[in-house]
Amino acid sequence: MSAAAENQKGSIMEHHRLSSLEHIDLNNRYAAPNYAPLDVVLTRGEGSWLWDVEGRKYLDMLSGYSAVNFGHCNHRFVRTATDQLKRLTMTSRSFFSDQMGPLLQELCDLAGMERCLLMNTGAEAVETAIKAARRWGYEVKKVRPNRAEIIVFGGNFHGRTTTIISFSDSPESQRDFGPLTPGFVMVPYGNLDAVRSAITADTVAVLVEPIQGEGGVIIPPEGFLRSLRQLCREERVLFVADEIQTGLCRTGKVFACEHEEVHPDMYILGKSLGGGIVPISAVLASGEILDLLIPGSHGSTFGGNPFACAIARDVVAYIKEERPEDTSAYLGSYLLNQLRQLRLSNVIELRGRGLFLGIDVNHSAGKAKEFCHRLKDRGILCKDTRTYTIRLSPPLVTRKDDLDWALEQIKAVLER
Repeated sequence: MSAAAENQKGSIMEHHRLSSLEHIDLNNRYAAPNYAPLDVVLTRGEGSWLWDVEGRKYLDMLSGYSAVNFGHCNHRFVRTATDQLKRLTMTSRSFFSDQMGPLLQELCDLAGMERCLLMNTGAEAVETAIKAARRWGYEVKKVRPNRAEIIVFGGNFHGRTTTIISFSDSPESQRDFGPLTPGFVMVPYGNLDAVRSAITADTVAVLVEPIQGEGGVIIPPEGFLRSLRQLCREERVLFVADEIQTGLCRTGKVFACEHEEVHPDMYILGKSLGGGIVPISAVLASGEILDLLIPGSHGSTFGGNPFACAIARDVVAYIKEERPEDTSAYLGSYLLNQLRQLRLSNVIELRGRGLFLGIDVNHSAGKAKEFCHRLKDRGILCKDTRTYTIRLSPPLVTRKDDLDWALEQIKAVLER
């Protein structure tokens, strides 16, 4: 081994011996401060559990915002990844690979769509959907040049690129990042009349999360998605469902839109499609929409790389074989009912669908992040959102007795 390699190996081993405080200090010293994570340094994961560098054990109740729906280091996906690592990892889209075509077919079959375009991250997929909707508006609906509008909803979270933050209602997401991208009209979430009033001849799409995750696990009124689907059909407007967090079994259905038997014009998928191992995202739609993205109009060097595709193929197969949405529906209903029965003094509202729950805490008791810190100290990892909401979204492989243990910790923290 060369001297350089020896030095590198020594540096890696030295970092393995760092304490949590030392790791946090390294991050604080060198990282841009665009995140404010809980003070835990994780080094290992299996199923629903995580361990920090001191060996302390935690129940994961965030799942990487649904990226780890099927558990940490899922043995099945790790085996698939390992096999593909030995064969082929990257080609670019200049060539075909033996993994991409089968994945496209399997995803289209799963979603009931004709075409699929693969990207890497959720934000990239949202950007792709925006471009596809606009081009469809100009070339098919014949909207006036450079006038296309997309209706979005208050409380949304679709990513953090420049275009996407342009239709956020979070001031910090937009501050000092202007000029913002035009072409978006915001209406209140769940308000069909507001959507109807906002539609004009220039409207090409409505972009909606079937459940708003970052918005606080906000579930729209019963029948809203169904009525929105019908309105879009009547007005010749594309119904675009962002299922990056809700899709692939998180809410007790493969797609959250299925709770109202709605089939959108476009699905946007990401996060859990990569099995908790690698980023991969997808936009699925009809040929009328996606066939408009001809060579040169859109692309990604890593989009559809064979490594990610092989893992995503196994994720789709896993969903079909294991039906994790059924587990999510059962455990989610159990967890929500148990939380309601606790009647916790510091909780003012509970919401949930499948293993996707929001807990609104009493404002006078403190902010949600303070409770997340206390839960961390008791071995529960979760995350706050919208200041006063704790989001619970454990992996779909979590055991019922682990949830019972979690309920004890939540009771101890939220009953104070």
